[in-house]
Amino acid sequence: MESWQVAVAGITFLAVVALIVTEWMHLTVAALLGAMVLVFCQVMTLGEAIGYIGRSYNTLALFFGVMVLVRAFEPTKIFDYLAAQMVLLGKGQGRNLLLGVVAITTPVCAVLPNATTVMLLAPLIPPLAQDIGVDFVPLLILMVMIANSAGLLTMVGDPATYIVADAINLSFMDYFWRLSLGGAIAIAVIVFMLPFLFPKIWRKKLENLDVLPHPTVNHPTVLSVGIVIVVFVLTMFVVGESLPQKISPAAVALMGATLAMLLSHHSGIDTVNNILRDVDWSTLIFFMSIFVLIGGLEKSGIIKSLSEILSMILGQNILLGSIVLIFFVGLVSSVIPNIPLVTAMVPLLKQYVVDVGLAPADVLKPGFDGQFPDTVLPLFYAMMYGATLGGNGTLVGASANIVAAGIAEQHGRRISFRGFLTYGIPVMLAQLVAVSAFVVVRFFLF
Repeated sequence: MESWQVAVAGITFLAVVALIVTEWMHLTVAALLGAMVLVFCQVMTLGEAIGYIGRSYNTLALFFGVMVLVRAFEPTKIFDYLAAQMVLLGKGQGRNLLLGVVAITTPVCAVLPNATTVMLLAPLIPPLAQDIGVDFVPLLILMVMIANSAGLLTMVGDPATYIVADAINLSFMDYFWRLSLGGAIAIAVIVFMLPFLFPKIWRKKLENLDVLPHPTVNHPTVLSVGIVIVVFVLTMFVVGESLPQKISPAAVALMGATLAMLLSHHSGIDTVNNILRDVDWSTLIFFMSIFVLIGGLEKSGIIKSLSEILSMILGQNILLGSIVLIFFVGLVSSVIPNIPLVTAMVPLLKQYVVDVGLAPADVLKPGFDGQFPDTVLPLFYAMMYGATLGGNGTLVGASANIVAAGIAEQHGRRISFRGFLTYGIPVMLAQLVAVSAFVVVRFFLF
């Protein structure tokens, strides 16, 4: 590839990040424009760009399927009903509301990808906030920060952790015993910071609960069948990939979406056109465009060059490398969605451990199913923590954040990049410090 094409790939990527950070342009338009610049400048062909999108078809299919599934049951008013019940159980106190968001989001994210959890639970937040008389945007931000953090509790809780764990052939139980405590620590950091992050909501108290609306569930028969569909989807998310014939979460989500549309159409509660019209296409196009931009960095050789620089800086110092990776990947992940970031970082880190002589060249082979040397594993663990928790830093840092922003816009509000920063930066920095201490103690002192 010619040097000017390398420059175009790097400059375009940085320009897109700058446009998003400064909010000069809508993030979807900025990312799509950047992807098209790479195509028009022949950094890659349109076919290659579509190929990079195709590599992440599982992620895109999962998002689309869950979006349709959630939207199909909106006419039943189940989300409004559950929101009112949460306020009543919290006795109208903002403190209980914040803790309730933590308590509900955490266990769901242990078994479902965090963006999926936000798709399922975020529709509860706007009506709930309206009932208690607070702004729903901070509550959405809290939900995504908990979702991102709780994604570390299990290997399947965050797409980024799954990508890395799969790359180093880490089993579900190995992940649980070695890394889940780090996720619990990250959640504890947020709980400790709640009174300082959300002081107005923390002190809010609704004196007269009788003024709350008490919505009823519409179409109970349809909802009963819908619950069966949702239980089927959740069950298959957990066990699908362990069946003799593996079924991916993406395929499960698409089947659930299809069954939900079938139910909605034939019951007459909504039309297929209405459901598909309300899908958050902006979020899907944003991720497609980001995958193309990362593909440009990979094809141009920029990622390989970064690996060589990493080798020169860190050498064979795994302790230093682990701490540096937590903060470096965390900071980068705050401006680059963590799914494409770890997709790019995994081959970079594999190349690094081979370059410095800490792992055999076999680990670079496609389909390598052996064990990585124990000495290099903390580097990959550090990347998981950094990529996942760095997503709490900014609006574009994680897929769950983008999903929440789309839901906010659907309810007439906008989560601004700067507004998210006021919550995200202090949380991200505190969490990165906490998990750094955990990594040192867990993998180097004991």
